[in-house]
Amino acid sequence: MRILYHANITKPEPWLAGFRAALPGADIAVWEPGAPPADYAVVWAPPQQLIDEQPGLKAIFNTGAGVDALMPLRIPPNTLLVRLDDAGMSVQMAEYVCHAVIRHVRELDLYEADMRQGNWTFRKPRDRRDFPCGVMGLGVLGTRVARALQHFEFPVLGWSRTPRQVEGVRCLSGAGGFDEFLAATRVLVCLLPLTPDTRDLLDRRTLGKLMKGGYLVNVARGGQVVDQDLLALLDEGHLAGATLDVFRDEPLPPEHPFWRHPKLTLTPHTSARTLRDETIAQIAGKIRALERGEPVAGVVDRERGY
Repeated sequence: MRILYHANITKPEPWLAGFRAALPGADIAVWEPGAPPADYAVVWAPPQQLIDEQPGLKAIFNTGAGVDALMPLRIPPNTLLVRLDDAGMSVQMAEYVCHAVIRHVRELDLYEADMRQGNWTFRKPRDRRDFPCGVMGLGVLGTRVARALQHFEFPVLGWSRTPRQVEGVRCLSGAGGFDEFLAATRVLVCLLPLTPDTRDLLDRRTLGKLMKGGYLVNVARGGQVVDQDLLALLDEGHLAGATLDVFRDEPLPPEHPFWRHPKLTLTPHTSARTLRDETIAQIAGKIRALERGEPVAGVVDRERGY
């Protein structure tokens, strides 16, 4: 069994060592142009050349939950595309979102600003029941986030393309439930995959339907937010602020107005990082299952794009 590894942003040696330990006897190498035929590829943002030179791949494993970088590629129909199910990302995502929501609701950003200016001030505590949190996307990550928000006793809604059920969460779905979901949401958490249907989804119309004083937490993809519409709604006061971890262009260009807007909290796409050991264990387990002829979780539906 031969496995190729490709990722432009990581050092390959620890990944190769990890896969060799998890799959003894497998031939594991970094992909280079002209590499011999392989059975599997483990990738992040691979070039089309890798796909073209490896038409016999049984499966391509993406080292992340989002597969939007793979969707434009021409991949043989018999090659499975497999994304990560969790691999340690869901707890990170839950931590990040809960921190962003609590920081906003408890006005901890304003307390911090006051203290930096030497002001010892208090604000009237706000009722968390006035901040219903709407989670867009109820997959593995979204469900974990929704349950974490429940732990802090926020009202939680969920929206997904197809019907889902999460205990204690008011779940809505499809086009018919979308506007109802938005209108009942004050803190919107986006965890949707980036597809043609979700690109530019968070525009003036969508964000404008949130409750007055709404807040956005985007931990999905930057291409889902129409930047100028978000800025306009912040300036008009309909939105109270936003925490953004993802952007249309990454790194965020120095001239982008997001850097200077006082109502925005920015982080550098770090809400849920790929954990190497957990990822290797999950992918190795799926390769062993495929070699035994067994089905695996996380197979991408190419028509849906996730």
